[in-house]
Amino acid sequence: MIEVERVDFASVPIRDSERARRFYVETLGLRLSPGSGEFETENLTLSPWRPEDDGEEFQPNTAGIALRVPDVAEARRRLEEEGVEFLGETVDTGVCHMAFFHDPDGNVLILHRRYAPAASGVT
Repeated sequence: MIEVERVDFASVPIRDSERARRFYVETLGLRLSPGSGEFETENLTLSPWRPEDDGEEFQPNTAGIALRVPDVAEARRRLEEEGVEFLGETVDTGVCHMAFFHDPDGNVLILHRRYAPAASGVT
């Protein structure tokens, strides 16, 4: 077993760096990390990666990256005003709200907000 201190970044497969920058910075409001082209949140860096540059086939992440927002309904409304299309209705799991959508490269992103404690007490 190893000791994992935290997760530093997650790779996001992209095809067009400028289009990804516009979406993640201008539409979602993430901070652009100076010099690296990565997108910063308070606890995780999203690192754009062009698989074809490394001889890999491009395949979007369909598992989803959950973006915690203060209010899922309000964030969804704002993104819909920007032309973002959502994958169905907002989901209420009994402990959180989630709204699923794609970035311009087909990666699944999730607006997420927990409103009740999980059974384990993790929030």
